[in-house]
Amino acid sequence: MNELKLKIEDGELVNKIFGYMDRNIGMIEEAFGVEIIQRADYIIITGDNCKMAGDVMNEMMGAIKAGENMDTQKMNYIISLTIDGKSYKEASLSSGTICFTHKGKPVKPKTLGQANYAKAIRDYDIVFGVGPAGTGKTYIAVALAASAFKNKQVEKIILTRPAVEAGEKLGFLPGDLQEKVDPYLRPLYDALYDILGKENAGRLREKEIIEVIPLAYMRGRTFDNSFIILDEAQNTTKEQMKMFLTRLGFGSKVVVTGDITQTDLPRGKKSGLKQALQILGDVKGIKFCFLKAQDVVRHDLVKRIIEAYENVSVRDEEEDEE
Repeated sequence: MNELKLKIEDGELVNKIFGYMDRNIGMIEEAFGVEIIQRADYIIITGDNCKMAGDVMNEMMGAIKAGENMDTQKMNYIISLTIDGKSYKEASLSSGTICFTHKGKPVKPKTLGQANYAKAIRDYDIVFGVGPAGTGKTYIAVALAASAFKNKQVEKIILTRPAVEAGEKLGFLPGDLQEKVDPYLRPLYDALYDILGKENAGRLREKEIIEVIPLAYMRGRTFDNSFIILDEAQNTTKEQMKMFLTRLGFGSKVVVTGDITQTDLPRGKKSGLKQALQILGDVKGIKFCFLKAQDVVRHDLVKRIIEAYENVSVRDEEEDEE
């Protein structure tokens, strides 16, 4: 059986590496099938995968020395990167600050997938961000839109969503039309308010510098010098997707976000996002970014739920092929 020794001179560092009730060490042991113990100022790792487990611990030490806290999400991310042969330190260096929230908190990609997504948005005029819930697709796009506006790269921000009726009929909801569609747009409002502040975002909306509108309201318009985000694009039809993408004007940027596993369209209606992946894959100037479960930055259970559903989807597809 293989063995690896890591010398740790700082006792406080050991406590942070092991985590509360040795939680961090338990996660490493489970991931790599190793045993980890402390002897004086050494950490001893035994098992066939002790090299990879040691790489995770070295990445942890570097992050802790840099002032980072080792929560469950970050531990899972470091482990998954190591399994993929990637470095957490290098991934962190590539994740520059996008902007600051209205409370002064920096907004920056938290995973390598998010960093690549942010870079694509900066480099391409049309970007598709496809991935499961919790991967920051919408939030990062809104942050980059706010940054572009503050830096006078664009004059307007357009945020839109298809108002698909997931279990409720619009006609049965109370209020006028705007009040009926607002619940569908709430996630966009939340991201906008967090970054710009509710009052500032409100003023910009009054001046129509920022528009938060249902997708149907986009028809017949062309947007120049604008940053346009289509959220929940899996709920568009082929016709709606084509209509939206052709709204692109001079000096504008388009970001399309969606999760093709969570379509609320009527049975038999194919998602416009799925079709766009097939039709536009080879079109020059369009970039597709695929975020994965390891890019989830919500509660650790969200990642496990996504992985469980992905496994079921794979089995279902295999059964359909038989």
